[in-house]
Amino acid sequence: MRYYLVLLLFTTGIAANAAVATPLPLIGGVRQAHPDTDTVFRKRSVSVGINYGSDVQFFGRTGPVKYPFMSTDVIYNTKTGFFIYGSAVKVLGYDPLVDEVDLGGGYFYKYGKMVSGTISYTRFLFTKTAADVIKSASSNDINFKNSFDYKIAKTSVTADYLFGKSSDFFLTFSTSKYIEPKWTIFTDDDYLSFNPGISAIFGTQNFVGKYSRDHPNRFELAEIGALPPEGSPLRPYNNGRFNALNYSVKLPIAYNRPHYTIEAAWKYSIPVNVEGELKNRHEVFFNLTFYYLFF
Repeated sequence: MRYYLVLLLFTTGIAANAAVATPLPLIGGVRQAHPDTDTVFRKRSVSVGINYGSDVQFFGRTGPVKYPFMSTDVIYNTKTGFFIYGSAVKVLGYDPLVDEVDLGGGYFYKYGKMVSGTISYTRFLFTKTAADVIKSASSNDINFKNSFDYKIAKTSVTADYLFGKSSDFFLTFSTSKYIEPKWTIFTDDDYLSFNPGISAIFGTQNFVGKYSRDHPNRFELAEIGALPPEGSPLRPYNNGRFNALNYSVKLPIAYNRPHYTIEAAWKYSIPVNVEGELKNRHEVFFNLTFYYLFF
């Protein structure tokens, strides 16, 4: 029964890496705030969740302002492996009731006992008065993930292609170790699980250039705080170059019952090759997630 909770919860790229996150698992950008295991499971089901995140991160990048957020997710899985999902995101401390809505769908597949994966498409929709999160410089994401489940660890390789307002390509490499102690907590059918992991994101960052051009008032451009003349480019930076973008270490701890999971996750993020305007530094992210599974 407990293994029915092991469900791939997809955002692109909710994440994924995406933290607005990646309201659904986006692997690169962060819907990464959901349970982190990927077992494909052939059963009709609906998963409903709510998540709190300490800051919005998107493919290893954060904006110059910290944006804590809440998100809600709904995922419908069919017996054949197809799934659809929707997510709503509220950036805390700002006026809009909903800042972002993500809609998407995809397919789970499994090559054998060791290899599984997903392919999905997500559309990002932002309100005009939404907070200026860095993810708002993107419109669409195609996500293709393959996971290799060895006895000692699980390794995943994920490709993301962003297009619309800006175009970017990402590769995310991650390794995690799912640990489930034999002992229970309060009853015979509850248990704790741990899934520590490391990841590395490589890619272009044209979405950062798009964001900086659209929101010049969000950046501290000089010691005196002066903004550039209207229409002038910000500091030149080759955002189209394929580079390492981010390294991270994550520790999710989950309390599980037959139909629901409560997970707390800490992630230490190390951004590299950051465009000068962003001034991204090492940061600790915290996510608290609750999911209920109907099947």
